[in-house]
Amino acid sequence: MVSGLLYVFVTALVAQNPAGQNPPAQTENGFRAASPTKGAPPDPSKALTPEMRGDIYMARKMYREAAETYLTGPRDSAVLANKTGIAYHQMLELDTARKYYQRAMKLDPHYAEAVNNLGTVYYARKSYRRAILEYKRALRIQPQSASILSNLGTAYFARRNYKEASALYQQALALDPEVFERRSSQGVLLQDRSVEERAKYHFYMAKTYAKAGQTERALLYIRKSLEEGFKDREKYQKDPDFAGLQNNPEFKLLMAMEQKVL
Repeated sequence: MVSGLLYVFVTALVAQNPAGQNPPAQTENGFRAASPTKGAPPDPSKALTPEMRGDIYMARKMYREAAETYLTGPRDSAVLANKTGIAYHQMLELDTARKYYQRAMKLDPHYAEAVNNLGTVYYARKSYRRAILEYKRALRIQPQSASILSNLGTAYFARRNYKEASALYQQALALDPEVFERRSSQGVLLQDRSVEERAKYHFYMAKTYAKAGQTERALLYIRKSLEEGFKDREKYQKDPDFAGLQNNPEFKLLMAMEQKVL
């Protein structure tokens, strides 16, 4: 499988200070001086919220601690419910993740990220039809989301609807040229790259990039597809989306190379 549940998550990091304590001042010689306000009550405006502390645990991949911390926050927060779902999702506790995504959706019916994340639960369970329904629902709320479009494309790919998957990948790429390469970004949603037919998936990624005129990435995915055992090289030579690569020296070399499956 091409593995990859990508965690796309906003974090407010105070990475070395998870308890939310203010460090004492540091003097010019590098030693820490005693706090001038020792014994005074902490400034509430500088304390970390449960959400911020949970985000720090997520960044450290301490998912259990993150979930427990989020749950100490306001019970009526759709954002915290969604983030709690993500934490359980990362622990592969899908039933619990689904419960919190649904709670977030109940608190905020227009929360596209939670709807998308629910789709990733169904995708992980290979309930691709249900995943497609949830991704489409998320897109009705947030139609210009490249990440949700790419998720929907991957779900169609899993159902072997390659034409629809390719069209959706192209739409996603047009909205965000980095959507398939990014490993972190702003948002509170999950992207799924898990596909079983790796060679064919890489062929369609090469096709997507070639059509968009991104030659280097197209060549990268051509190489990946061949390494994974993609046998129908005629598609690379006859598909009109690859017409612009036919005279490229690296493309010619790839087409001439003896196939070696990893």
